Amino acid sequence: MRFLHTADWQLGMTRHFLDADAQARFTDARLDAISRLGAVAACHEAEFVVVCGDVFEDNRLAPAVIARSLDRIAAIDRPVYLLPGNHDPLDAASIYTSEVFARHRPANVVVLDAPGVHEVRPGVELLAAPWFSKHPAGDPLTEAVAAAAPPAAGVVRIAVGHGGTLPVGAQDQRLIDVAALSQRIAAGELRYVALGDRHSVTEVAEGVWYSGAPEVTAFDHKEHGSGSVLVVEVPESGAPEVTAERVGTWRFASREFPLSSEADVAAAVAALSALPDKDRTVVKVGFTGTVGLGAKAALDDELEALRARFAAVELWERKTDLAVLPGEVELESLELTGPAAGAAEELLGVARSGAERAADAAGALALLYRLTRQEVGE
Repeated sequence: MRFLHTADWQLGMTRHFLDADAQARFTDARLDAISRLGAVAACHEAEFVVVCGDVFEDNRLAPAVIARSLDRIAAIDRPVYLLPGNHDPLDAASIYTSEVFARHRPANVVVLDAPGVHEVRPGVELLAAPWFSKHPAGDPLTEAVAAAAPPAAGVVRIAVGHGGTLPVGAQDQRLIDVAALSQRIAAGELRYVALGDRHSVTEVAEGVWYSGAPEVTAFDHKEHGSGSVLVVEVPESGAPEVTAERVGTWRFASREFPLSSEADVAAAVAALSALPDKDRTVVKVGFTGTVGLGAKAALDDELEALRARFAAVELWERKTDLAVLPGEVELESLELTGPAAGAAEELLGVARSGAERAADAAGALALLYRLTRQEVGE
Protein backbone atom coordinates (compact mmCIF):
# COMPACT_ATOMS: atom_id res chain seq x y z
CA MET A 1 0.00 0.00 0.00
CA ARG A 2 1.45 3.33 -1.08
CA PHE A 3 0.33 6.89 -0.32
CA LEU A 4 1.64 10.47 -0.19
CA HIS A 5 2.26 12.23 3.10
CA THR A 6 2.30 16.04 3.00
CA ALA A 7 1.40 18.94 5.28
CA ASP A 8 1.62 22.68 5.87
CA TRP A 9 0.57 23.87 2.43
CA GLN A 10 -0.55 27.13 4.07
CA LEU A 11 -2.27 28.26 0.91
CA GLY A 12 -2.77 32.02 0.94
CA MET A 13 0.50 32.66 2.82
CA THR A 14 2.02 36.12 2.46
CA ARG A 15 5.54 37.31 3.30
CA HIS A 16 6.22 40.90 4.36
CA PHE A 17 9.52 41.10 2.45
CA LEU A 18 7.93 40.33 -0.94
CA ASP A 19 6.66 43.16 -3.13
CA ALA A 20 3.36 42.76 -4.98
CA ASP A 21 4.92 41.16 -8.05
CA ALA A 22 7.01 38.65 -6.08
CA GLN A 23 4.10 37.86 -3.76
CA ALA A 24 1.92 36.98 -6.76
CA ARG A 25 4.61 34.57 -8.02
CA PHE A 26 4.99 33.07 -4.55
CA THR A 27 1.22 32.55 -4.27
CA ASP A 28 1.08 30.83 -7.65
CA ALA A 29 4.06 28.65 -6.75
CA ARG A 30 2.21 27.25 -3.74
CA LEU A 31 -0.65 26.24 -6.02
CA ASP A 32 1.77 24.81 -8.59
CA ALA A 33 3.29 22.64 -5.84
CA ILE A 34 -0.11 20.94 -5.50
CA SER A 35 -0.09 20.12 -9.20
CA ARG A 36 3.45 18.70 -8.99
CA LEU A 37 2.40 16.73 -5.94
CA GLY A 38 -0.42 15.24 -8.00
CA ALA A 39 2.09 14.24 -10.67
CA VAL A 40 4.18 12.47 -8.01
CA ALA A 41 1.08 10.62 -6.81
CA ALA A 42 0.32 9.47 -10.35
CA CYS A 43 3.93 8.46 -11.04
CA HIS A 44 4.12 6.32 -7.90
CA GLU A 45 0.54 5.07 -8.21
CA ALA A 46 -0.27 6.30 -4.72
CA GLU A 47 -3.71 5.26 -3.48
CA PHE A 48 -4.37 8.56 -1.73
CA VAL A 49 -2.85 11.77 -0.37
CA VAL A 50 -3.04 12.83 3.28
CA VAL A 51 -2.42 16.48 4.21
CA CYS A 52 -1.56 16.67 7.91
CA GLY A 53 -2.85 20.08 8.92
CA ASP A 54 -2.50 23.73 7.91
CA VAL A 55 -3.82 23.24 4.40
CA PHE A 56 -4.73 26.93 4.49
CA GLU A 57 -2.78 29.80 6.03
CA ASP A 58 -5.81 31.07 7.90
CA ASN A 59 -9.55 30.61 8.16
CA ARG A 60 -10.02 34.16 6.86
CA LEU A 61 -9.03 33.95 3.21
CA ALA A 62 -10.50 35.43 0.06
CA PRO A 63 -13.00 33.09 -1.65
CA ALA A 64 -10.82 33.09 -4.79
CA VAL A 65 -7.90 31.58 -2.84
CA ILE A 66 -10.11 28.75 -1.56
CA ALA A 67 -11.74 28.09 -4.93
CA ARG A 68 -8.45 28.03 -6.86
CA SER A 69 -6.89 25.74 -4.26
CA LEU A 70 -9.74 23.25 -4.50
CA ASP A 71 -9.50 23.26 -8.30
CA ARG A 72 -5.84 22.18 -8.02
CA ILE A 73 -6.71 19.46 -5.51
CA ALA A 74 -9.48 18.18 -7.78
CA ALA A 75 -6.90 17.55 -10.51
CA ILE A 76 -4.96 15.11 -8.28
CA ASP A 77 -7.53 12.51 -9.33
CA ARG A 78 -7.42 10.34 -6.20
CA PRO A 79 -8.69 10.77 -2.63
CA VAL A 80 -7.10 13.68 -0.76
CA TYR A 81 -7.61 13.72 3.01
CA LEU A 82 -7.39 17.16 4.66
CA LEU A 83 -6.70 17.45 8.39
CA PRO A 84 -7.52 20.79 10.07
CA GLY A 85 -4.50 22.16 11.95
CA ASN A 86 -3.67 25.16 14.09
CA HIS A 87 -3.77 27.59 11.14
CA ASP A 88 -7.13 26.32 9.85
CA PRO A 89 -8.89 24.71 12.83
CA LEU A 90 -12.49 23.52 12.87
CA ASP A 91 -13.71 26.49 14.88
CA ALA A 92 -16.75 28.67 14.29
CA ALA A 93 -15.04 30.47 11.38
CA SER A 94 -13.61 27.33 9.78
CA ILE A 95 -12.97 27.26 6.04
CA TYR A 96 -14.09 23.63 6.00
CA THR A 97 -17.66 24.53 7.02
CA SER A 98 -17.86 27.68 4.88
CA GLU A 99 -20.23 28.18 1.97
CA VAL A 100 -17.39 28.75 -0.49
CA PHE A 101 -15.70 25.47 0.52
CA ALA A 102 -18.97 23.55 0.16
CA ARG A 103 -19.66 25.12 -3.23
CA HIS A 104 -16.24 24.32 -4.73
CA ARG A 105 -15.34 21.14 -2.85
CA PRO A 106 -14.40 18.39 -5.34
CA ALA A 107 -15.53 14.82 -4.95
CA ASN A 108 -12.03 13.55 -4.12
CA VAL A 109 -11.65 15.75 -1.01
CA VAL A 110 -12.32 14.18 2.38
CA VAL A 111 -12.06 16.40 5.46
CA LEU A 112 -10.89 14.52 8.54
CA ASP A 113 -13.29 16.49 10.69
CA ALA A 114 -13.77 14.03 13.54
CA PRO A 115 -11.19 12.45 15.85
CA GLY A 116 -10.91 8.70 15.51
CA VAL A 117 -10.84 6.07 12.78
CA HIS A 118 -11.72 6.83 9.13
CA GLU A 119 -11.77 3.92 6.69
CA VAL A 120 -9.96 4.53 3.40
CA ARG A 121 -10.96 1.12 2.07
CA PRO A 122 -11.32 -2.32 3.66
CA GLY A 123 -8.00 -3.06 5.31
CA VAL A 124 -6.71 0.55 5.43
CA GLU A 125 -7.62 3.12 8.11
CA LEU A 126 -6.63 6.64 9.07
CA LEU A 127 -6.65 7.51 12.77
CA ALA A 128 -7.23 11.27 12.59
CA ALA A 129 -6.74 14.02 15.14
CA PRO A 130 -8.14 17.34 13.81
CA TRP A 131 -7.69 20.61 15.67
CA PHE A 132 -10.81 22.44 16.85
CA SER A 133 -9.02 25.58 18.04
CA LYS A 134 -5.67 27.28 17.61
CA HIS A 135 -4.74 26.54 21.22
CA PRO A 136 -6.15 23.21 22.44
CA ALA A 137 -5.65 22.29 26.09
CA GLY A 138 -4.12 18.92 25.17
CA ASP A 139 -2.62 17.19 22.16
CA PRO A 140 -5.37 15.97 19.82
CA LEU A 141 -3.28 13.08 18.44
CA THR A 142 -2.26 11.65 21.81
CA GLU A 143 -5.91 11.80 22.89
CA ALA A 144 -7.21 10.19 19.68
CA VAL A 145 -4.71 7.34 19.80
CA ALA A 146 -5.47 6.64 23.45
CA ALA A 147 -9.23 6.58 22.79
CA ALA A 148 -9.17 4.29 19.73
CA ALA A 149 -9.68 0.54 19.98
CA PRO A 150 -6.93 -1.57 18.37
CA PRO A 151 -7.45 -2.32 14.66
CA ALA A 152 -8.67 -5.69 13.44
CA ALA A 153 -6.07 -8.24 12.41
CA GLY A 154 -4.43 -7.42 9.09
CA VAL A 155 -5.67 -3.80 9.01
CA VAL A 156 -3.12 -1.10 8.15
CA ARG A 157 -3.76 1.88 10.42
CA ILE A 158 -2.00 5.21 9.86
CA ALA A 159 -2.14 7.95 12.48
CA VAL A 160 -2.58 11.48 11.12
CA GLY A 161 -1.71 14.37 13.42
CA HIS A 162 -0.42 17.90 13.69
CA GLY A 163 1.70 19.71 16.26
CA GLY A 164 5.01 19.69 18.08
CA THR A 165 6.55 16.61 19.68
CA LEU A 166 7.39 16.01 23.32
CA PRO A 167 11.14 16.06 24.10
CA VAL A 168 12.52 13.00 25.86
CA GLY A 169 11.94 13.26 29.60
CA ALA A 170 9.65 16.30 29.31
CA GLN A 171 6.01 16.56 30.24
CA ASP A 172 3.57 18.75 28.33
CA GLN A 173 0.05 17.58 27.52
CA ARG A 174 -0.07 19.93 24.53
CA LEU A 175 2.71 18.06 22.68
CA ILE A 176 2.66 14.75 20.82
CA ASP A 177 3.97 11.84 22.88
CA VAL A 178 6.30 10.11 20.42
CA ALA A 179 7.24 7.40 22.92
CA ALA A 180 3.57 6.37 23.21
CA LEU A 181 3.25 6.32 19.42
CA SER A 182 6.38 4.18 19.12
CA GLN A 183 4.85 1.68 21.54
CA ARG A 184 1.75 1.45 19.34
CA ILE A 185 3.95 0.89 16.28
CA ALA A 186 5.90 -1.84 18.08
CA ALA A 187 2.62 -3.52 19.03
CA GLY A 188 1.41 -3.41 15.41
CA GLU A 189 -1.52 -1.11 16.19
CA LEU A 190 -0.04 1.65 14.00
CA ARG A 191 2.04 1.13 10.88
CA TYR A 192 2.99 4.76 10.30
CA VAL A 193 2.48 8.17 11.92
CA ALA A 194 2.07 11.10 9.50
CA LEU A 195 2.67 14.47 11.14
CA GLY A 196 2.44 18.12 10.16
CA ASP A 197 3.53 21.41 11.78
CA ARG A 198 7.33 21.14 11.45
CA HIS A 199 8.22 22.51 8.03
CA SER A 200 11.46 20.51 7.72
CA VAL A 201 11.42 16.86 6.60
CA THR A 202 12.12 14.98 9.84
CA GLU A 203 12.07 11.37 10.99
CA VAL A 204 11.25 11.69 14.69
CA ALA A 205 11.33 7.95 15.36
CA GLU A 206 10.99 4.80 13.28
CA GLY A 207 7.74 5.15 11.36
CA VAL A 208 7.05 8.66 12.75
CA TRP A 209 7.67 11.43 10.19
CA TYR A 210 7.10 15.09 9.50
CA SER A 211 6.74 15.62 5.75
CA GLY A 212 7.84 19.24 5.83
CA ALA A 213 6.16 21.92 3.71
CA PRO A 214 5.85 21.36 -0.07
CA GLU A 215 7.04 24.91 -0.71
CA VAL A 216 9.55 26.86 1.35
CA THR A 217 8.27 29.06 4.19
CA ALA A 218 11.45 30.11 6.07
CA PHE A 219 15.17 30.65 5.50
CA ASP A 220 17.47 27.66 5.16
CA HIS A 221 19.18 28.20 8.52
CA LYS A 222 15.82 27.39 10.13
CA GLU A 223 14.08 25.09 7.65
CA HIS A 224 15.67 21.98 6.13
CA GLY A 225 14.30 19.77 3.37
CA SER A 226 11.20 21.86 2.75
CA GLY A 227 9.81 21.75 -0.77
CA SER A 228 9.23 17.99 -0.65
CA VAL A 229 6.46 15.43 -0.32
CA LEU A 230 6.93 11.97 1.19
CA VAL A 231 6.09 8.81 -0.74
CA VAL A 232 5.27 6.17 1.87
CA GLU A 233 5.15 2.49 1.00
CA VAL A 234 3.77 0.20 3.69
CA PRO A 235 4.74 -3.46 3.18
CA GLU A 236 2.80 -6.41 4.56
CA SER A 237 5.31 -6.53 7.41
CA GLY A 238 8.23 -4.46 8.57
CA ALA A 239 8.94 -0.75 8.59
CA PRO A 240 7.50 1.54 5.89
CA GLU A 241 9.81 2.81 3.16
CA VAL A 242 9.79 6.61 2.99
CA THR A 243 11.15 8.61 0.05
CA ALA A 244 11.19 12.41 -0.29
CA GLU A 245 10.25 13.80 -3.71
CA ARG A 246 10.94 17.44 -4.62
CA VAL A 247 7.91 19.55 -5.59
CA GLY A 248 8.88 23.09 -4.49
CA THR A 249 10.60 25.68 -6.67
CA TRP A 250 11.33 28.60 -4.32
CA ARG A 251 14.33 29.11 -2.06
CA PHE A 252 14.94 31.29 1.01
CA ALA A 253 18.73 31.45 1.31
CA SER A 254 20.73 32.94 4.21
CA ARG A 255 24.34 33.96 3.68
CA GLU A 256 27.06 35.55 5.86
CA PHE A 257 30.12 37.41 4.53
CA PRO A 258 33.17 38.78 6.38
CA LEU A 259 34.34 42.02 4.71
CA SER A 260 37.55 44.01 5.00
CA SER A 261 38.09 45.46 1.52
CA GLU A 262 36.45 46.26 -1.79
CA ALA A 263 37.73 42.90 -3.05
CA ASP A 264 35.69 41.17 -0.33
CA VAL A 265 32.63 43.16 -1.38
CA ALA A 266 33.13 42.07 -4.99
CA ALA A 267 33.49 38.43 -3.91
CA ALA A 268 30.30 38.60 -1.83
CA VAL A 269 28.36 40.15 -4.71
CA ALA A 270 29.69 37.48 -7.08
CA ALA A 271 28.59 34.73 -4.70
CA LEU A 272 25.08 36.18 -4.49
CA SER A 273 24.92 36.71 -8.24
CA ALA A 274 25.77 33.04 -8.79
CA LEU A 275 22.60 31.86 -7.03
CA PRO A 276 20.15 30.37 -9.58
CA ASP A 277 16.46 31.11 -10.14
CA LYS A 278 16.73 34.62 -8.75
CA ASP A 279 13.08 35.46 -9.41
CA ARG A 280 12.18 32.59 -7.04
CA THR A 281 14.89 33.22 -4.47
CA VAL A 282 14.82 35.38 -1.35
CA VAL A 283 18.25 36.14 0.14
CA LYS A 284 18.97 37.22 3.71
CA VAL A 285 22.55 38.51 4.02
CA GLY A 286 24.73 39.37 7.00
CA PHE A 287 28.02 41.28 6.88
CA THR A 288 30.76 41.53 9.50
CA GLY A 289 34.13 43.28 9.63
CA THR A 290 35.47 46.74 8.92
CA VAL A 291 35.48 48.53 5.55
CA GLY A 292 36.22 51.96 4.19
CA LEU A 293 33.79 54.42 2.67
CA GLY A 294 34.43 53.25 -0.88
CA ALA A 295 33.77 49.61 -0.04
CA LYS A 296 30.60 50.47 1.88
CA ALA A 297 29.29 52.64 -0.94
CA ALA A 298 30.02 49.86 -3.44
CA LEU A 299 28.24 47.35 -1.23
CA ASP A 300 25.13 49.53 -0.95
CA ASP A 301 25.02 50.08 -4.71
CA GLU A 302 25.44 46.38 -5.49
CA LEU A 303 22.77 45.32 -3.01
CA GLU A 304 20.33 47.76 -4.58
CA ALA A 305 21.10 46.30 -8.01
CA LEU A 306 20.61 42.76 -6.72
CA ARG A 307 17.19 43.65 -5.32
CA ALA A 308 16.01 44.20 -8.88
CA ARG A 309 17.04 40.63 -9.80
CA PHE A 310 15.93 38.61 -6.77
CA ALA A 311 12.47 38.07 -5.35
CA ALA A 312 13.82 39.93 -2.32
CA VAL A 313 17.13 40.78 -0.64
CA GLU A 314 16.94 41.23 3.14
CA LEU A 315 19.61 42.45 5.57
CA TRP A 316 20.20 39.82 8.28
CA GLU A 317 20.43 42.26 11.16
CA ARG A 318 21.28 39.65 13.80
CA LYS A 319 24.28 38.55 11.74
CA THR A 320 25.41 42.02 10.66
CA ASP A 321 28.14 43.92 12.50
CA LEU A 322 29.86 46.01 9.85
CA ALA A 323 31.98 48.97 10.89
CA VAL A 324 32.76 51.75 8.42
CA LEU A 325 36.02 53.56 9.17
CA PRO A 326 36.98 55.96 6.40
CA GLY A 327 40.63 56.70 5.84
CA GLU A 328 42.24 60.11 5.51
CA VAL A 329 42.86 59.50 1.80
CA GLU A 330 39.14 58.83 1.21
CA LEU A 331 38.12 62.04 2.95
CA GLU A 332 40.79 64.06 1.15
CA SER A 333 39.57 62.72 -2.19
CA LEU A 334 36.20 64.38 -1.57
CA GLU A 335 37.90 67.82 -1.58
CA LEU A 336 35.41 69.20 0.93
CA THR A 337 35.75 72.80 2.10
CA GLY A 338 34.17 75.04 4.69
CA PRO A 339 31.33 73.71 6.87
CA ALA A 340 31.14 70.44 4.88
CA ALA A 341 34.77 69.64 5.71
CA GLY A 342 34.19 70.44 9.38
CA ALA A 343 31.11 68.23 9.52
CA ALA A 344 32.99 65.37 7.86
CA GLU A 345 35.81 65.64 10.39
CA GLU A 346 33.33 65.62 13.27
CA LEU A 347 31.54 62.56 11.86
CA LEU A 348 34.87 60.82 11.39
CA GLY A 349 35.77 61.41 15.01
CA VAL A 350 32.46 59.94 16.21
CA ALA A 351 32.76 56.95 13.85
CA ARG A 352 36.21 56.10 15.21
CA SER A 353 35.28 56.65 18.85
CA GLY A 354 33.07 53.60 19.28
CA ALA A 355 30.43 55.86 20.84
CA GLU A 356 26.73 55.10 20.81
CA ARG A 357 26.17 57.07 17.59
CA ALA A 358 29.23 55.65 15.79
CA ALA A 359 27.19 53.54 13.37
CA ASP A 360 24.99 56.51 12.44
CA ALA A 361 28.05 58.69 11.91
CA ALA A 362 29.67 56.07 9.69
CA GLY A 363 26.47 55.74 7.68
CA ALA A 364 26.31 59.50 7.18
CA LEU A 365 29.91 59.52 5.99
CA ALA A 366 29.21 56.69 3.55
CA LEU A 367 26.23 58.61 2.15
CA LEU A 368 28.32 61.77 1.87
CA TYR A 369 31.02 59.83 0.06
CA ARG A 370 28.58 58.31 -2.41
CA LEU A 371 26.82 61.61 -3.17
CA THR A 372 30.08 63.47 -3.61
CA ARG A 373 31.55 60.86 -5.93
CA GLN A 374 28.38 60.90 -8.04
CA GLU A 375 28.56 64.70 -8.23
CA VAL A 376 32.05 64.59 -9.70
CA GLY A 377 31.09 61.80 -12.09
CA GLU A 378 33.18 59.02 -10.59
